[in-house]
Amino acid sequence: MPNWGELLQRINNGNPLDVERRKYLKILNEYTGRNVIAYYSGFLQKPGIAAAGINDNDKNGFMQAICGLDKTKGLDLILHTPGGEIAATESIVNYLKSIFGNNIRAIIPQIAMSAGTMIALSCKELIMGKQSNIGAIDPQFNGISCDAVLEEFDQACADIKKDPSKIPLWQVIIGKYHPTFLGDCKKAKDWSEKMVETWLKENMLLKSHHKNEIAKNIIDNLARHAETKTHSRHIHINECKKIGIKILPLEEVMKNKQIGDCKDFQDCVLTVHHSYMHTFSNSAAIKIIENHNGSAIINNSFIK
Repeated sequence: MPNWGELLQRINNGNPLDVERRKYLKILNEYTGRNVIAYYSGFLQKPGIAAAGINDNDKNGFMQAICGLDKTKGLDLILHTPGGEIAATESIVNYLKSIFGNNIRAIIPQIAMSAGTMIALSCKELIMGKQSNIGAIDPQFNGISCDAVLEEFDQACADIKKDPSKIPLWQVIIGKYHPTFLGDCKKAKDWSEKMVETWLKENMLLKSHHKNEIAKNIIDNLARHAETKTHSRHIHINECKKIGIKILPLEEVMKNKQIGDCKDFQDCVLTVHHSYMHTFSNSAAIKIIENHNGSAIINNSFIK
């Protein structure tokens, strides 16, 4: 396969960005015999742009990418996203499941955080490499963890009960919460956790004899601020396996099987990933939803 530098040289020599991406998406389809859709955000190259996150407009991209595919062949969904809106995430997952049922795998070449992790957990298994990460799934309000807010409030109640002289101290902190804020945090937390629990039990853990316990353990480790410490925590493959997530190591999938200039499946996945990274670095694209046949919706963000 071409490495990062060689791929960049091809692009700089005049090969269109689209041609390189689609060439390797097609090879990936030849490896698996399954439908392939790449769901890629340029959040690393263009940080701070709201449109880079998961939102309702993405449904249009998936509708375009799914149109004309043979739905009986299942779906390999390549995820690279910082996360986004919970409602949009729920809608996208429900749409994908209505088309492909439980026959969806998530491939994570580098990172799928927050709501991206939730999408991955709706799949039957995750394909991750040594460099891959998922993240915490606790919902956020304006960058504040709902679970952390509820944890802090519980701590305030315990401290005041133990020592009423601490009331003035906690009044300064709790007084910053607007009316209904605690209730909204609780509802968002319950909604997201129940959503992921249902997806896990209906797909990834469907045949497990201990699916209730495993689902609870996954949620406890990914949705509890006390465990993750921060919403931006990067969860590695070994930790994913340890808490019960079904993982296929990228390095072990179809080893030593060469197609085109890809020496194996891992080679192809990483070349696909590098192709998208180059696209975001060398164009105005901020999000791409694209299938192995080249059907795509590309959202641009023009930064002055």
